Amino acid sequence: MEPLGIVLGIILAVVSVAIIVVIILQEGNQQGLGVVTGAADSYFSKNKARSIDAFLSRWTKVFAAVFVIFVIALNALAFFDKI
Repeated sequence: MEPLGIVLGIILAVVSVAIIVVIILQEGNQQGLGVVTGAADSYFSKNKARSIDAFLSRWTKVFAAVFVIFVIALNALAFFDKI
């Protein structure tokens, strides 16, 4: 395997782990569950959660796009016997 294939494979592995971590950090979309458990949400905590969730959602999309680009690049290079 050539160095280009190794570098792209390492980057693909790092991006894969990043996607997993960002998805795990996101909270679920279960509204009203705080009433059942007794934890009331304040206005501040709702907005804070939305901003964090928006940040994580944005980075999930970025990492997913980078992942797709690297998978296509690796497959194209393998198809043309460049790696």
